[in-house]
Amino acid sequence: MATPANQAVSLQINGRQHGDWTHYSIDSDLAMAADGWHVSLGLPGGVFPPEVEPGAMVKVQVGGETVLLGRIDDISHSVAAGEHQLALSGRDLAGHLIDSSAPLFTAKGMTLQDVLDNVVKPLGISRIRVDAKAKGQIEKTNVDPGTSAWDVLSRAAQINGLAAWFDPDGTLVVGGPDYSRPPTARLILRRDGKGNNVLSLAETRSHAQRYSELTLLGQGHGQAQTPGRHAMRHQSFDSDVCYHKPRIQVEPDAASLAELAARADKMLADARLAGYTLAATVAGHRDSGGRLWTPGQRIEVESEPHGLNGVYFLMARTFEGGRGVGSVTRLTLKEDKCWIPAMRAGKH
Repeated sequence: MATPANQAVSLQINGRQHGDWTHYSIDSDLAMAADGWHVSLGLPGGVFPPEVEPGAMVKVQVGGETVLLGRIDDISHSVAAGEHQLALSGRDLAGHLIDSSAPLFTAKGMTLQDVLDNVVKPLGISRIRVDAKAKGQIEKTNVDPGTSAWDVLSRAAQINGLAAWFDPDGTLVVGGPDYSRPPTARLILRRDGKGNNVLSLAETRSHAQRYSELTLLGQGHGQAQTPGRHAMRHQSFDSDVCYHKPRIQVEPDAASLAELAARADKMLADARLAGYTLAATVAGHRDSGGRLWTPGQRIEVESEPHGLNGVYFLMARTFEGGRGVGSVTRLTLKEDKCWIPAMRAGKH
């Protein structure tokens, strides 16, 4: 089975192009720190590409479009009777920030830009795009030995109500979902088969992590100009949990009642996000408009067997395929407007 040109997966390593994989898998997930990829191929001629080395920069492309920029993490080169195999795997540039420790420092009043300048850029990350709303300050930042650069960046992003990820071209983005964008694709599953364009669709609903009411009890440490706060209490409610299922949790370091309220709302939003998933498998790697499936898309879903007809948010996708098999994309959809990277509650 020949792979169409607009679906073909290739790796560019040190200027040389590689393709024709026996198997490949390319992930992208807004909920995961780093996107991963894995490819394997046979080496019937026994020639190992000399430019393929751990740590080498890799550009992963589908149909000539870049979907990931990163490095090779692992190389497996195996020889057995009648077999000669090479397997490569790695992550996007977030992997470098996860593996690298942040410089040790203690600072007050740091902004997100300070973190980018002092923690991220020294690690070679130069292409950065920041949401204009990112103006929060970190009241005090202590970096303990071994704390990763990614952890420091993530905390700074969360204070601004944002998340961090890497675009396919290697640009670090600190931003959030754009729910004002119109849906860009439509998935259809009808009983009569007319217009169907999904290979499978599974709906999972769960209340395991959801609570009818969440009570946070908090206290805050005093700062130079502000006294400590004690016996703070906030309750948030999930009206969709129609039976009594309360949870009480202690938050030992809350700067204000507003921050405590923001944490509670974020926890309920995260529980709602985890409690609903649509898992779809579609043929190929592009939607009906010819666009590669990309997390962040808003997608219309019509499924008669599931009783669904609405808009959902594409949280993650995986491209899979290989020599002699068809290419497919596995989509992970969540409730629209449910993913909230963090809640703003003033300065932390």
